[in-house]
Amino acid sequence: MKVYLDNSATTRCFDEVRTLMSEIMDKTYGNPSSMHMLGVEAEKYIKYAADTYAAILKVSPKEILFTSGGTESDNMALIGCVEANQRAGKHIITTKIEHPAVLEPCAYLEKRGYEITYLDVDSSGCVRPCDLLEALRDDTILVSVMYVNNEIGSLQPIEELGKLIKDRNKNTLFHVDAVQGFGKVKINPKREKIDLMSVSGHKIHGPKGVGILYINDKVKIHPLIYGGGQQRGLRSGTENVPAIAGMAKAAELLYKDQEASIDRLYGLKLHLINELCSLEGVSVNGLPGEARQRTEGIKETCSLQVSSDTVRRTAPHIVSASIEGIRAEVLLHALEDKGIYVSAGSACASNKPSVSKTLKAIGLRQDLLDSTIRFSMSVETTYEELDHTILVLKELLPSLRRFKRR
Repeated sequence: MKVYLDNSATTRCFDEVRTLMSEIMDKTYGNPSSMHMLGVEAEKYIKYAADTYAAILKVSPKEILFTSGGTESDNMALIGCVEANQRAGKHIITTKIEHPAVLEPCAYLEKRGYEITYLDVDSSGCVRPCDLLEALRDDTILVSVMYVNNEIGSLQPIEELGKLIKDRNKNTLFHVDAVQGFGKVKINPKREKIDLMSVSGHKIHGPKGVGILYINDKVKIHPLIYGGGQQRGLRSGTENVPAIAGMAKAAELLYKDQEASIDRLYGLKLHLINELCSLEGVSVNGLPGEARQRTEGIKETCSLQVSSDTVRRTAPHIVSASIEGIRAEVLLHALEDKGIYVSAGSACASNKPSVSKTLKAIGLRQDLLDSTIRFSMSVETTYEELDHTILVLKELLPSLRRFKRR
């Protein structure tokens, strides 16, 4: 049985997405800036995509900008906004557990003279609102906090953070990296005081190489790409019509019965966590408060059950598990040999092994930092696949521990 549990790295394209993209490439291949009929037909797909995302997010279609993916969206949100609003100050706030697509632009801006405050998180990977409030200043231009952590699935209190920011200074911009949150949690940018929000197509069963950046129409932002003036001059270059339409189709399908899909994912996650906690030497990361402490034991965990309420305080699709005595890379390849695909931490940055900043930030034991794997599910994941994975782990773990490093 093939079991794909690396959906936070990328997802399989929905069949309907592939069909639509193929049809566009074959029949509606005009440049959307062209004035002839093929161009006009192509432009309709751009409008369809903008309307689709606008309806989902309850925003205006003109507030949707198409990009090459989450990384470009994050870069534009940070660098583009800071450059456009530099007279307002030189201070930026983010967290220690952001994706490199946020942390690297922050490092770039730091070299250009901006001051960056990196907020700590608690043991479950959540920002403490009081820490944000303390860090906010009159010269804070922008705050960037991810909706869902890509490694451990922590769910940030975005609405509370947004209110704190705007109550302190209505001109401070709030950027949210929602690459792992879109489609998995309910998001309303206007209600949550989000000014800019990043989304990626290939995390939601759409194609790679396409994403969106929601930009509130009151936000001043400079483009990163200059040229022919497409997308109101904010991002020049001929739009990737098949990918943009495919991403919209994926979002449309994902949101068709979103509440039921989220409930099902939470059921799968609860089942997987409790099965993992029954295995000797396995602990689960990213669970709030007492629940995380309860799963930190080794032999004592077998009789403990994590509650549904606890799991629902996290994202529904990501489970981070530390396996004592076995390196993550070794277990990853052992599972791969059995047709089960997971990741060691996050595959979103590169395939080069490195110590996870997120796992260090939540205070994970030193010996578990390179013994942690991530299971990430999708709407296509089944209970049968999870049960098969647990059976394989029960077979593998004792034998792999015999080769534990001295």
